[in-house]
Amino acid sequence: MDKQKFAEVLRRAEQRCAERGAKLTTQRRTVLELLWASDTPLSAYELLDRMRAGIRNPAPPTVYRALDFLLEQGLAHKLESLHAFVGCTHPDHPHAGQFLICAACGDVAELENQAVMQSLRSAAMAIGFETRRPVVELLGTCAQCARKQL
Repeated sequence: MDKQKFAEVLRRAEQRCAERGAKLTTQRRTVLELLWASDTPLSAYELLDRMRAGIRNPAPPTVYRALDFLLEQGLAHKLESLHAFVGCTHPDHPHAGQFLICAACGDVAELENQAVMQSLRSAAMAIGFETRRPVVELLGTCAQCARKQL
């Protein structure tokens, strides 16, 4: 993410927290910045290792509490299949996560397709299934890695 987009996404994240009366503390902001700065999803322990560069003796509960907050505020997403986290690229509005995950390079693209979500909601309702946290993850190969394989 380039610096201008990074600054804009951070501004929107801070605005969203302020509107909800939530506080984006220094540690929460650090975790969020690390997620956005990473080219690939990060586990809680990878975040902890990266936090050690700027925070003295960060503890696992600190990272987990920050991640819980970021998930609750819609500022980050958990990729269940990878047990890892990514920063939300459009935190200005609530949405369900749809992700394309490249098995070759680890790149993750976040999508927001309402037709996909409506189709899944309808299918779930038809069988009486109640969704807690709708996340769609598609594992495959990104265009860049596909070109390399040719």
